[in-house]
Amino acid sequence: MYRKSLAVLLSAGLILSVNGVYAKNIPTSQDNPSDTAFDNKIIKKIKADNMYDIVAKLSEQPRAAGTEGELIGVNFIKDEFEKYGYETELQPFTFLDVLVGTGTLEINGQAYDPYVFSGSYSAKVTAEVLHVGKALNGEVPDEVKGKIALIERGDIPFVWKLQNVLDKGAVGVIMYNHSGTSNRVGVANPGQDIPAVTITKDQGLALVDQLEAEPLTATIDVRDSGYVENTSHNVIATKKPHKNKDTGQIVVVGAHHDSVSGGPGANDDASGVSAVLEIARVMANMQTDTEIRFVTFGAEELGLLGSYHYVSTLEEEEIDNIVAQFQMDMVGSKDSGGDHEAGGLIMYTIDGERNTVTDLGAAAGARTSEVIPYGQLGRSDHQPFYEVGIPAALFIHAPVEDSYHTPADTIDKIDKNKLKQTADIVGASVYQIARFDTPALEHARVAPGPVDYEYDDRPVQ
Repeated sequence: MYRKSLAVLLSAGLILSVNGVYAKNIPTSQDNPSDTAFDNKIIKKIKADNMYDIVAKLSEQPRAAGTEGELIGVNFIKDEFEKYGYETELQPFTFLDVLVGTGTLEINGQAYDPYVFSGSYSAKVTAEVLHVGKALNGEVPDEVKGKIALIERGDIPFVWKLQNVLDKGAVGVIMYNHSGTSNRVGVANPGQDIPAVTITKDQGLALVDQLEAEPLTATIDVRDSGYVENTSHNVIATKKPHKNKDTGQIVVVGAHHDSVSGGPGANDDASGVSAVLEIARVMANMQTDTEIRFVTFGAEELGLLGSYHYVSTLEEEEIDNIVAQFQMDMVGSKDSGGDHEAGGLIMYTIDGERNTVTDLGAAAGARTSEVIPYGQLGRSDHQPFYEVGIPAALFIHAPVEDSYHTPADTIDKIDKNKLKQTADIVGASVYQIARFDTPALEHARVAPGPVDYEYDDRPVQ
């Protein structure tokens, strides 16, 4: 499998040397009005109001993966694609969904108000308590067998701590925090079949002191917690190339349609979905020599599950023919005036290196608005594509705004100008690949890129 990059003459008057390297003196769109004319076939038709309306519709309710709200969003997106005339497919996939349970804890007759580990096994157990420190690998005593392990948070992941005491025969877990006053931490993996709860640092340290003076017996009762199989969907709309001018190449344009639980997800990521839909609308009747797949992914917030599933279904030939994947996530938030305002547009790659997508994005930005920098970041649906060798990049405004992953991520936070800038740049980039007069992309590295653009190490949060 080969990493793919751009070896194509952009219409801005670029010249290739005999070694396939772009000339450094690159004319601007002002020097080449025909280049802007090609872009105008896309950007003149992109309407920010259309995108804003889509964001408003999608953010009427939260769209957490596997919920009725997500299914409402999925069907709306499918209907929009079909309205534009696309062949559209709903691609279901299953995942294990965590159940948020409730629980009680009593130790030597004293009642506590614990936090139940996310995904904890539901059971009621009564047993002697044994302090096992941080339950580090190789340091859990055999004496924990049949007992409830009292564990300090820190150094290794929660699921490792749980597994280490489970392997030694513990029947339950009480974890105490290592700092602050919160008890709201802890996660269990499927199959870790012992009840697990968390208490505060001060409560835990007090129990450690008590254990030096007397034995302690605890009862943990966890209810309605664990994992259940659920279903999410990807929405796939395909634009086939002209039957007589098919280069065989494929471009994927994506966003994720799920939100966090309880969050309307206007910016994260109804904004990205609105850009995918608007670009699809504009390109629906254009003749192209490239297959374009517009995909909105489910369960991104649970670990990129939808995009990993989509990539897992691709044939080897499809992977080899996908020359670029453009991912749009959180591309519409206005500056709120708060402590953490939304920043400017940036293109993130997984390895922090330029690729076909960033080259095209930077060139399109130079022609339509401004040259966009690039940086390094995963955490969105471009990652599974990169992992199989497909050039991919995430388009996002960074740093993200202060309503990120909260119920405040609502339509009033959306900036139409930011929506349009992103859709213009991605739309112009995709059209640059797909239009008839552009040579097919080839599997060869070219450098430098079509315009000079800089690395930016700004954080996303």
